[in-house]
Amino acid sequence: MKSIFTVVLLSGLLLGCAGKPVGGDARLCSDGLEIAERELSDAQARGFGETVDYTRAVSLLGAAKIQREFGKYPNCIDKVERARHYIGQIGRGE
Repeated sequence: MKSIFTVVLLSGLLLGCAGKPVGGDARLCSDGLEIAERELSDAQARGFGETVDYTRAVSLLGAAKIQREFGKYPNCIDKVERARHYIGQIGRGE
């Protein structure tokens, strides 16, 4: 009886850990957000704060922050990468 309890307990612990973020994903998400926000601030300072690309980037970074709060780090990283793409397009007229 004791061994069944131990197996159930260990199984529950393992399932509880499944899908938890790898430290690297959390760091990539946070670091990417920090970098993208600096880039976005620079674009705004250059007078490109009213462009469509700027608006898209702001929306994606807001969504990335929400993903980070819920521990959805791969989704956060994806949104940050997409936002940085749009930030890179700001002022190029593309």
